[in-house]
Amino acid sequence: MTQLGVDALGWVVLAAGALLVGLGKTAIGGVVTISVVAFATVLPTRESTGVLLVLLMVGDAIAVWTYRRDAHLRLLSRLIAPVLVGVVLGALFLAWAPELWVARVIGGIVVAMAAVEIVQRLIRRSARPAAPRAMSRAVGRGFGSMAGFTTMVANAGGPVMSLYLLRENLAVRGFVGTFAWFFAVVNVVKLPFSIGIGLLRPERLPLILTLVPCVVLGAIAGRILVGRIRRDVFEWVILLTALVSGIALMLR
Repeated sequence: MTQLGVDALGWVVLAAGALLVGLGKTAIGGVVTISVVAFATVLPTRESTGVLLVLLMVGDAIAVWTYRRDAHLRLLSRLIAPVLVGVVLGALFLAWAPELWVARVIGGIVVAMAAVEIVQRLIRRSARPAAPRAMSRAVGRGFGSMAGFTTMVANAGGPVMSLYLLRENLAVRGFVGTFAWFFAVVNVVKLPFSIGIGLLRPERLPLILTLVPCVVLGAIAGRILVGRIRRDVFEWVILLTALVSGIALMLR
């Protein structure tokens, strides 16, 4: 494994993270944040972001093909401008911020957003049922900018986008399809920024190639799972995964 730049145990950790990338792309998006933690544990923080980005793009391709008819593209069109703003701000933050800040800032954002959503759901559960209210444009733009920022800084936009889509009350396949298309586009936009600021280096290509089959296996497992999971279980798994992943990022 030395020719890949990691030892055997490190590669196993990265392989597990790559499996979760595939699972997250075709089933439960929030688990990709666990991959962020796994990759940053084995590789230098900034470099781990670039390696993981390529694997995420592999997962994106599989997910977009799998759910090509399920995405709510009109919903995504509202997010184009705020996401681009978030990506640019994230690139500037990466170029300036110390590495220690990166994970803690992202983790704090994710924990706060997940906690608010969980509390709101518990309150609604104990109150009388009410008709769902449409999300305001300002809130939607806020989610879009935050998703762009967090995905640029640490490939950790999944929990933010998951929380946004949960508020839209989509069916499970619609949720996963919209999630897949969103990150397929955003990750392509991120690629030149990542290369430009030195996050992605050619010498990591052999390591990336050994991890691609793990992404494919995870995606197959996610495709099987998503057709069997109940909607309420699906939503709570996403929320709790986002919360735990955010805490893990803060404690790194």
